[in-house]
Order: sequence, then structure tokens, then C-alpha cells
Amino acid sequence: MKTTFRVSQSYSKILRNRKRRIERRLAPRHWEDPPQPMMGGSNIHYELSGKIHATRYGGMGAMHVMVQRLGLVEEIDQNLELLKVHLPYHESDHVLNLAYNILAGGERLEDIELRRQDESFLNGLGAQRIPDPTTAGDFTRRFSVQDITTLQECINRTRQRVWQQQPDGFLAEAFIDVDGTIAGTCGECKGGMALSYKGIWGYAPLVVSLANTREVLYLTNRPGNAVSHQDSVPWIDRAIDLVKPVAGRITLRGDTDFSHTAQLDRWDQARIFFILGLDAHPKAVQLAEGLSEPSWRALERLPKYEILTEARRRPQRVKEQIVVQKGCLNQKLVAESVSDMTYQPHQWRAEVSAGDFAQEHQCAEGRTAAF
Repeated sequence: MKTTFRVSQSYSKILRNRKRRIERRLAPRHWEDPPQPMMGGSNIHYELSGKIHATRYGGMGAMHVMVQRLGLVEEIDQNLELLKVHLPYHESDHVLNLAYNILAGGERLEDIELRRQDESFLNGLGAQRIPDPTTAGDFTRRFSVQDITTLQECINRTRQRVWQQQPDGFLAEAFIDVDGTIAGTCGECKGGMALSYKGIWGYAPLVVSLANTREVLYLTNRPGNAVSHQDSVPWIDRAIDLVKPVAGRITLRGDTDFSHTAQLDRWDQARIFFILGLDAHPKAVQLAEGLSEPSWRALERLPKYEILTEARRRPQRVKEQIVVQKGCLNQKLVAESVSDMTYQPHQWRAEVSAGDFAQEHQCAEGRTAAF
């Protein structure tokens, strides 16, 4: 599905002239010591036009046109049933109202009122009005856990249509990252919140994302004291099924909490690759310590970026100086080494070579299997 926006030819000429004027103003020149500061002020006149309306959310109209042409509006209205009657808003109006509030810089429901009072914003969306903060809050309280999942699936079905329009090789290898995070809250009446291991009251959402495009595929909320991998397997499987039609190869990535050894055989049979950490169990530690010294080799990581000019001098480490002055333990990374060993987790029938995973993926992503 291709979305096209037409721009008047005169606009291109105006923008080109503005760019040339800026280039002339910023062009290098030999300056003399001026008697006055550069910012001298000017004679500015403010006028209020009765025909021309301006808004700082200029891209919102184009965003809404794209949403409509991708079919997201129909997906939401056909599958998300939270309202018995539509007086006057549909489910898609409420969902997009919340999303556009965030895109416009809003941080809470009360900020929606700023959009309601912006005539140009409403005109850009082609809307006579949008839900007020109170109505939006009532809509959010209608969601059940299943409704949230339904909404995510509506978005993901639309996402698949976008992926199918991408060039060949777009997802030659899809990297699915899974991790837990902490979302703190200052509220005292938030249902389901708990105290995390960091002493933060709030929640511990599970985030399953596509690293290639930085898209969040699935997000599920959990109490703040939940461990990272809690109930993660069903969401990982959902993400695999989501990207499988367009991905040439799928690789799961996660830290030690997500080494679900009972699932590795099933994923391996489905030709799903994985780079997962593994806790330092006594058996694994014993095997690693038993490796000979020549079997270890330096781990070479790819640079984060290529320096096109001269390398800048490293700044002075102020934080490290304070640590040393206070007599605290100052740990430094001396070197990174990698080796090969064969290890079979208790709940996995197939054998896994840590070195094979490291060698296969460190060149492409700068990551290794951590044992």
C-alpha cells in the first residue's frame, strides 16, 4: 500500500530560496571585531490573520492520512468493541486521540485539552471535535487484558502490511529482543503495582521488540516485583509468528533470565536461532575453568561507528576520580576473551556450543552468547 502526498511546486521554490538565503548568511567569512553584539534585535511586527491558520503540529495531518490508508482505523473499529453506541466517537477516535496526544508532546490526559482548543490541529485531522480528557480517561478504564491484546494485534496486522511493502531483504534476519523493565509510579491507588528489587514502586512491563526497526511488537504489564522472564514464552511465540511470514531467518536475543531451556528444543526444531545468556551454574563454571589457556582468544568487537576525521582526546574521568578518592572498589575491564565448549542444559536434549554462537554472531552484531 503506497501513500502519496502532493506538494505544490511553488512550495519547493520557496523552500529552495530560503535554504539559499540561510547558506549565504552562514557562509564562512573573515570577521573583524564588531563594536556591537551579533544579536542586535530587529523591528518585529505581529499580525493576526483571519484567513491563514498555523500550527506547530504540521505533520499530524500527514500522519493521520497514512493511518487511514494503511487500514488501521478499520482494524480498530472492526475488532475492538468497547462502546455500545458511538455518540459521537468510535473506538479508533479514542485510540488515535491518545496516540496523537503523545506525538504532539503531551505527557498526561489533561494535555488533550490543549489539542481540543487548537483549531488548526482539529482542521488537520478533519475532525469537528476530539474526546476531552475526562472522556478519554473513561475510555481507558473500559479495557480488559484481552482488549489490550486485541488492540496490539490490530496494530500488528497493520504492521505486517507495511513490512510486505518493503524492498527484498528487508528482514533477511529478524532479531527479536526480549527484556523486562521497571515503570515507576508515584500513585498510591494503582492496582497491581508492587515494590521492585530496586525499591521502586510500580510495574515491571515485558517488552518484546524487533531490533531491526526498533518496533515494540508486544508489551504486557506485570507487578513491579515480577522477575524479568515471567510469562514471557507465550509473547515470544507470538512475536515469532508475527515476523515469520516476512523474515528469512529469526534470531531471539535476551539476557540470562530468558534462557528457557525447556523451550530450546522446540525453537530449534522450528529453525529459530537464539543468542541467550545462561546463568553461571556450577557445571558451566567447572567446564569453563577446565578449558586450556591456548583455547581462549581475544574477543574482537566491531567499532560502534567509523571516525571520519581525527579521534578526539578522551575527556577526564571525573566520576572515577571520586570513586578512588573515597576509597571505593574501582573495577576496570581488562580484557574480553571467548572460547568454545560443549554444554547441554538439563532440559535441552540437543547439545549447544557457546563458541559457535559467539563466532556466528559477534561479527554481525557485536554480541556473544554469555555463559
